[in-house]
Amino acid sequence: MKSTLGDLNNHLFAQLERLSDEEIKGDDLLEEIGRAKAVTSIATQIINNGNLVLQAQKFHTEFKSKDLEKPKMLEG
Repeated sequence: MKSTLGDLNNHLFAQLERLSDEEIKGDDLLEEIGRAKAVTSIATQIINNGNLVLQAQKFHTEFKSKDLEKPKMLEG
């Protein structure tokens, strides 16, 4: 399974729609809120990881030399 930041964006909006459903009440709403918190936590880590990869790529591009190997996670 390959996911993108676009997929993450779609999941976040889908979660927002579920939270906005006025038909969900009581325990079902509490369960959905818990799910939303979990999704938010994971999404935050994915975004942080993406930012780290972007910073590493910028650093690699700026200081590119024969002695500097590109990290494996940035390879193709």
